[in-house]
Parts: sequence; C-alpha cells; structure tokens
Amino acid sequence: MDATSYLRFLFLLMAALLLLLFVRTWVRLPSLTSDSIELDCSEYGSLCTFKNRMQGGRSGGFIEKSKPPNFQKVNHETEAANHPLDPLTIQEIKKVKKILSKSSAFTHGKFSLHSVVLEEPLKEEVIAWKAGKKGLPSRKASVIAQVDGYSTQLVVDLGLGQILSNEVSHSSGYPTMTIEDMTSAVKLPLKSKEFVNIITKKGVNVSDVACVPISLGWFGVAEEGRRLIKVQCYSSAGTVNFYMRPIEGLTVLVDMDSKEVLKITDKGKDIPLPKGKDTDYRLVAQKYPLLPPLNPISIEQPKGPSFKVDGHQVKWGSWEFHVKPDPRAGVIISDASVKDPDSGKLRRVLYKGFTSELFVPYMDPSDAWYFKTYMDAGEYGFGLNSMSLDPLNDCPRNAYFMDAIFAHSDGTPYVRPNMVCIFERYAGDIAWRHTECPISGLEIREVRPKVTLVVRMAASVANYDYIVDWEFQTDGLIQIKVGLSGILMIKGTKYENLNQVGPNDELHGTMLAENVIGVIHDHYVTFHLDMDIDGTDNSFVEVKMAKKTVENGPTPRKSFWTSEKHVAKTEKDAQIKFSLYNPSEFHMINPSKKTKVGNPVGYKLVPGGTAASILDHDDPPQLRGAFTNNQIWVTPYNRSEVWAGGLYTYQSKGDDTLAVWSNRDRPIEKKDIVLWYTLGFHHLPCQEDYPIMPTVSSGFQLKPVNFFESNPILRTAPMTEKDLPTCAASIA
Repeated sequence: MDATSYLRFLFLLMAALLLLLFVRTWVRLPSLTSDSIELDCSEYGSLCTFKNRMQGGRSGGFIEKSKPPNFQKVNHETEAANHPLDPLTIQEIKKVKKILSKSSAFTHGKFSLHSVVLEEPLKEEVIAWKAGKKGLPSRKASVIAQVDGYSTQLVVDLGLGQILSNEVSHSSGYPTMTIEDMTSAVKLPLKSKEFVNIITKKGVNVSDVACVPISLGWFGVAEEGRRLIKVQCYSSAGTVNFYMRPIEGLTVLVDMDSKEVLKITDKGKDIPLPKGKDTDYRLVAQKYPLLPPLNPISIEQPKGPSFKVDGHQVKWGSWEFHVKPDPRAGVIISDASVKDPDSGKLRRVLYKGFTSELFVPYMDPSDAWYFKTYMDAGEYGFGLNSMSLDPLNDCPRNAYFMDAIFAHSDGTPYVRPNMVCIFERYAGDIAWRHTECPISGLEIREVRPKVTLVVRMAASVANYDYIVDWEFQTDGLIQIKVGLSGILMIKGTKYENLNQVGPNDELHGTMLAENVIGVIHDHYVTFHLDMDIDGTDNSFVEVKMAKKTVENGPTPRKSFWTSEKHVAKTEKDAQIKFSLYNPSEFHMINPSKKTKVGNPVGYKLVPGGTAASILDHDDPPQLRGAFTNNQIWVTPYNRSEVWAGGLYTYQSKGDDTLAVWSNRDRPIEKKDIVLWYTLGFHHLPCQEDYPIMPTVSSGFQLKPVNFFESNPILRTAPMTEKDLPTCAASIA
C-alpha cells in the first residue's frame, strides 16, 4: 500500500469512527435532538415511539405502544346491570323519567330532579346474591326532587313501573344543586342594571365578567324559606385565570327558583382590581425557555394489566370489589373482599366506602367572605363536578377508564366520559425485604417489589381540584388518599406590599402578589366506611398505649408502655379526638372469628391528615359541620344515615348530621357498624400556591390486624430481568 492509499484509508477510518460516535450520541439524547425515535421492543411484541409533543421544538415523553389492555368499550345504549349495586343505566334513567311523567305532581307542578341514582337493595339481599342466589334483586331508583318548592324523596320500581314511595321533607335544608341551578344563577347579575353600573364604574367590561355560584350556608331565619345563592364575579381580561382578578366585595344575592336578583352589596369600593399578570397557567402562555424537562418515564406491562374489569366489578390479585360513579359521592367502592392465601376463600372486608362530605370553611368574617363555608358534596355534588380524566397525565398508560351515567334536572340521562380510571402502580416501593447482616454468616437477600391497584377520580369544584385515590395492596391493605390542587380562592386588597399593612390590620391570609391575598381555610373530607370484617357483627376497639412506671425493678428500666383494649359499648364510647401524647390504635374486629392462636380477626384505621377544627361549636358553620368535631365516629348501620352533613345539606341548620345521629348513643358492640373518619387539612396559603397550587396530599389506611395467620404475601416471587422488556433506541 502506497502512502496516498494509506492516508486515504486512515481518513475513511476516522470518518467512520466519528460518524459512529455521532450516531451513538444522537440516539442516547433523543429528547434534545430527535422528533421521532423508535424503541425496538419486538421481543415482547411492543413498540415504543418517542414523539415531539411540546411547542417550540421542546420534546415530550416516550409514547409507547405496549400491549394494549384487553378492555372493551361499553355501549351505554345497550348496557345492562349485572351486579346488584351497578348504577342505573341510560335506559333505566329514561324509564324513571317516563314513570315520573305519568305522576300528577310532575305533570302539573313545577319540578326539578336533583338526584337520580340506584336505590340499593337491602344489604342482606346483596350478600345473598354474592353467595350464589340466582337473579338480581329488583331494580329501583332513588329520586330526590324539588316539586312545587318542596324537597321530595321518591323510590321508583323499574320492574313494576310505578312510584313506591313519595316522602316530602319537613326538615331544614334543600337538595344538592343541579348543574342547571348553578349555570342559571351566574347569568342573573348581568341582567341587573345596578350590577352592570357598578362594574362599569370599576373599569370592568361586561364581556370580561366571569361569575361563580357560592353556597351561603345558614346564618338565621332571614335566609329561610327560599333557595338562595350568592354570586361573586371576576374579570377575565388578560388571563383565563379569572380567579386572580376578583371584583372584591361585590356580592349578589339570588333566588334560584324565581330567578330574581334580591340584593346587591358592594363593600369593595376602595379595592382595586388585581392586575392578574403572569397568572395564566396554560402551557401556551408560559414564557420560553421552559424549565428543562426530565427524561421521559414509562412503566411498561408487556403482558398487559393484571386486573380485569367486568362492568363495574374489578378483580386484581387477591382483591375483588365493585366501583360505582356517583353524582354526590364521586366514587363508591363496595363489596370489597380479599382472598385468603391459605384457604383460597374470599373474605369480606368493606361493604361500602365513599366520600360522604367535604367541609371547607374560610377564615374571614367580613361581609363578602363570612358565608364561604362550603359543603362540596352535599351542596355542589362531588361527582357532578368530577371531570373527565386526561390519559397519560391524570392516569398512566394501560389505565382503564370508566364512564359515569348521570341525569339532568329534567331526567334526561347523559354520559360523563372517563370519570374514573383504574391502573396498576409501581413506584419502586418495597413490599417486604430482609438482608442478613455479615456477622450471622448467612448470605441472604430477599426483596419483593410493591405493586398496587389504584381507583382514581378528580373533581373540580369551581376553583379547587380534588384527587381521590383508593389504593389496594396485595397484603390486604387499603390506602385512601386525597390530593388538593387547583386555584386558591383569593381576596382583593388595597395593599401592594406588606410594608403598607398596619399592625392592627387583619389580612385573614397571606399576601401573594400586588393587591392579592390568599385567604386561610380548612378542608375536611369525611369518609363513610361500612366495614364488614368476615361478616356484619363487628366491634370497635380503642387500643390505648398506656405508660407503665417501674419502681425498684430487677433492671435499670424505669418505664415502658403496654396496650389496653377498650371495646366501645355505645356510640359515645367511639367519639374519638386524637391526642399526640395519648396515642391509640383503632381496630374494627369480628369477635366471633379468631385466628389459630386466638386473636379476633380485624382491620385497623391508620390515621393521616389529622388537622382538627378549632372553630366554636356554636358557630353556625360548625353547627352544620359538626361531623368534624371528632376525627372518628362509629354508628350502627342505618340505610338512611349516609351523608355526614345530612340528606338535605343546602341551607341546612345542622339538625340532621352525623353528630346528631351519634349523640343518640345507640349500642354498637357486636353489631353491624359503620366507621367514619375525617381527613383534615389546615391551609395557610403561601406564594408557591400562586397562581396554581402544586398538589398536596394526605390519606389514611385500612390495615389488616390479625386478619391473616401470617404475612399474606410471603409466597410472592421477586422480579427478574426476564420479566421485563428491554428497549433499545433506534432511528425511526
């Protein structure tokens, strides 16, 4: 080889090496250099595709076409119930409307339907069906309506085609508002010349006005006898986040039935409209460059999900349960049973669990704020305000989405698509592990990954967003978690900086921006938990951790603690306020069922989110929210005692709440009993909550306690490399 040929050879070799290095670097950095890269997962029959999905050339995440879930989309027009607790179908709601239309009250009177849901069969009927009794119990509908100004509860038999009962309420309060109530109320101020004149003087264009309906609680007889609501408005000029531009102090009192504006109050004449600068939270409104993205993450399931959904019944691992969307509760989990690893039999744990009420009192006693003490389920409908979930962002890939069927105020059914999602979660957590230390001489390392199943919903009740997860674990534990996000309800102020605030000025919150205060408030989420531990006859046990003092003992120890079990005989024994320095465990047991060594089988409540109300008990909002006076209550099972704030919560006085029921002090030992738990949050806003809040979460657990003979997941296998797909990047 001559010198020229040798140099040519070296040049080509170096060029090839440089090209190879470039290609390898390019493939390793797809988020920076490529709009489309494929990941070859052909060994597992899946294809992973990276796509650019952000504006301005910013890259998104891997969008993988892994093995699709084997879920069939439901045809709601032909859907039929196959479980006693299945929600009403479209055809059944249409039938309810037809049956009601034949009633004289609905033919000649003025009416609106506020709730059309399943009238659930008796518990014993459901249990008998579960045990093998053929045929579903008769299908019935429970209807709550306003008929000629009266709150009315009806039961409609769909098989017989007739109204079985029609009960007019004589207690305080009205039904949950309908969507039509709320949408019509917010339009009324704009029809008032007085209102238009006021906002015009404040420099607000009518075309920019956005209004929200605010429940007014109950503050005396002056507000009784009419379904009232207060409306407050904002300016959307310059931002879609109109909550950041309140027309402070301007309140409109509206009659929801007569559609009248009754009173307009303006207490904010000296308060400027906040500018709302940089408050638009949408991606398209963000300034470039955006924050550097994290590398994409995707949890792959090459064999598809491990759970199965049949209508509303879910099976996963050792769990079987029923999921039902509900216009008031959001999601109802029923008929939850877990398979015993030794006997292989399903054992009952939870007959029914759901969000019973959400109480949100704000801590500003001024004229435009004192009444803001919301009951988000009983007044607005937690399910009615549950929005369609966003695939890949609200819920991961391979999630199953469940629609809800609700009814308009005239009885016409409609579909809320993707209201609930169900998915398996793996976040690198550990189910159990042990590594033997070197001094033992044993080389042992046993670890098992924790995979869980999540049932999720998200509600947007005006400005606030709530995310509720029911998470099932393979060891029999159920974790209920609530996340808070969305937008603060803020107050306009004349101040632009804290240095302008005098020592005697009360802000009732935190200054977040010029002319903007985030008002202090609480969130209390009360859960109804009808525990059936291996049957219905259960007892509630408070296991107190009692300190013992040792005097002149055989060792240097001077103290220790032991457990003291106190079985609640009546309801007042089970009214529990938490105390950090007087700790207890809270067990629901079946005293007639015992383990081999003699312990009664049970579950325990593991508290979390323990913020408690510190309002006076005779304060009108707290009278209505008296179910938050304790963190735990236990009541005997009663089909009519479902909603912690009462059946008719809107404008109620608090005369039909969980606190009222519990004070009857009925026997609860060895009875069919219901556990109630309130998850609490105190929220003192901070600037990081502005203009939209990062999610803050808390929750509690229902954990087996002597329910199994030993660790129920002892015989599970660890994960190995061959169980998982290996994806190698390649050029598309």
